[in-house]
Amino acid sequence: MRRYTVLVALAVVFVAPLLWALGTSLKSQTEATRVPPTVWPAEPTARAYGTLFEGTTQTPVLRWFANSLIAATGQMLLVLVVSSLAAYALARLEFRGKRVMFGVIVGTLLVPGFVFLIPAFLIVDALGWLDSLTALIVPGAAGAFGVFFLRQFFLGLPRELDEAALMEGANHWHIFLRITLPLSKPALATLAVLSFLSNWNDFIWPIFVIFSPDYFTLPPGLSILQGAYTIDYPVIMAGAVLASVPVLILFALTQRYVIEGISRSGLKG
Repeated sequence: MRRYTVLVALAVVFVAPLLWALGTSLKSQTEATRVPPTVWPAEPTARAYGTLFEGTTQTPVLRWFANSLIAATGQMLLVLVVSSLAAYALARLEFRGKRVMFGVIVGTLLVPGFVFLIPAFLIVDALGWLDSLTALIVPGAAGAFGVFFLRQFFLGLPRELDEAALMEGANHWHIFLRITLPLSKPALATLAVLSFLSNWNDFIWPIFVIFSPDYFTLPPGLSILQGAYTIDYPVIMAGAVLASVPVLILFALTQRYVIEGISRSGLKG
């Protein structure tokens, strides 16, 4: 009974902000700023969502939403491809310098992300990707975490499967595509969710490389909705609700794989 009480309390803690944002988005500006505040709107109204979806040339919210989906999905797919290939090589192949290479990759996890902002900006500038969605997709595709995470999972797969496939004439490319990846769906789903969330919630990098409102994603774009002197709280909360919908859907579809992937990706040498 105590365990269920704790779980219910944790659920309330995590769900309450979402319900508060939804309730505020359905309030009028007057009710949203009322003291003491109301938990749920006395007279629900969709005015905030109408204002949000109408947008202007400086606040094209639906375009920001589409940009966020494109950037997060594109980077997620690239992370899965790059990380799975690198992780397979580090986990299942033998070559000179493998341990040193893995040590360097893991070492980059200890470096604060802000250290990479200027070098990454200079590279993106040299490639002519500034003020484009490419700048939001490609640079994060080679993250060290994905390589480390998938390598740990691949190490837990039985090597007898590889040996049997090699004896049947398969090469490592066939083993990777037909054995390793199908058995790694939980880890791949977990990495996909984490990669999507990382890009979807990113605020700092987009404001470094994006200058036109048409290419903003939701996090920096929604900050523009705050007026200089007054803040329309229902509109901002409506934006927060809009930003949370894809994340909730993604987690609902993949939660079984995420839990399994995390539980099976232990630390293996």
